[in-house]
Amino acid sequence: MEKIKMITPLVEMDGDEMTRIIWKMIKDILLTPYIDLKTEYYDLGLEHRNETNDKVTFDSAEATKKYGVAVKCATITPNADRMTEYNLKEMWKSPNGTIRAILDGTVFRTPIIVKGITPFIPTWTKPITIARHAYGDVYKNTEMQVPEGSKCELVMTDKDGNETRSLIHEFSGSAGIIQGLHNIDKSIGSFARSCFNFALDTKQDLWFATKDTISKKYDHRFKDIFNEIFESEYKEKFDAAGIEYFYTLIDDAVARVVRSEGGYIWACKNYDGDVMSDMVATAYGSLAMMTSVLVSPDGVYEYEAAHGTVQRHYYKHLKGEKTSTNSVATLFAWTGALRKRGEMDNTPDLCAFADKLEAATIKTIEDGIMTGDLALLSSLPNKKKVDTEEFLLAINERLKEML
Repeated sequence: MEKIKMITPLVEMDGDEMTRIIWKMIKDILLTPYIDLKTEYYDLGLEHRNETNDKVTFDSAEATKKYGVAVKCATITPNADRMTEYNLKEMWKSPNGTIRAILDGTVFRTPIIVKGITPFIPTWTKPITIARHAYGDVYKNTEMQVPEGSKCELVMTDKDGNETRSLIHEFSGSAGIIQGLHNIDKSIGSFARSCFNFALDTKQDLWFATKDTISKKYDHRFKDIFNEIFESEYKEKFDAAGIEYFYTLIDDAVARVVRSEGGYIWACKNYDGDVMSDMVATAYGSLAMMTSVLVSPDGVYEYEAAHGTVQRHYYKHLKGEKTSTNSVATLFAWTGALRKRGEMDNTPDLCAFADKLEAATIKTIEDGIMTGDLALLSSLPNKKKVDTEEFLLAINERLKEML
């Protein structure tokens, strides 16, 4: 067959360790034989980030703003051990955090449901999408250890130099700790609009939850901004689409989620989203079976795998040992980006290819051919555990039939 043409390039962000190996396999086996693949390539592998003093990460984010769609491989966020292992100049920041800040985006993560892998919560028959605010709160905090006898205050100095003070605590009987958090109205507004737009795009109800009864200024501000934007910009659109925006307290939301059947978007503040996305992923089966897309309020999309670089398998690979690494999340990052590129460029062949590649992947698993992690979870009677490359080759067999 003639290769599918692309009009506008994707921004391609390569990554680290086992996912970097899988990245190349996916391109060689499942993409370049069928697509005249056009990408603007950025190497976000830790060694190249170190060589460029992390400039490559910033460049890739700016390119994403230019082209509108990116696909990203998993990357290492270095710790002290990685500093030594890779001989780093400094402990470079998380590429995901840098990109999220530049794009002002919200992360949407959705489980991939396949026959044979039953969620641990049996009522969940439809996927739950977690929308995580990706700015501020505990991730940009300031914190201190406080000696006994100290008095700690929150101090705000306005642009005219006027101070407002509020007592945090007098540590008269014990030493302790304090933490300062912040967020900004602009980012909260971007979070809200990204969530409302994603709900309209996917025609799903949107839930949002904070703890505004306890946090009467901080969390309540999130609630108010969401409500103001919804009422002024989205209520009529939601009514026309037949979907609902629903606000509740975070503890009530957790109870409702556990009792629900799924099939909606659950918007969470940064820390809540961090925790709940892992809980939802695990309850549905695996982080390797989650799609993840960063969406900015002005319509820029960056698709990625929700998991890390699979370090343990990479070390086995370096020894020449076979691995059975799940490539589904990385593969669906590619299909998500290709579909969005096709939608933006009005190239239906590209969208159809992405749909068929996803269908071929799910069919492979439902036919009983899967990587080791899924074989442990699947209830299918005749399972066959295959290695990393064999799994992709099995997908390719089914893709050829669909094309």
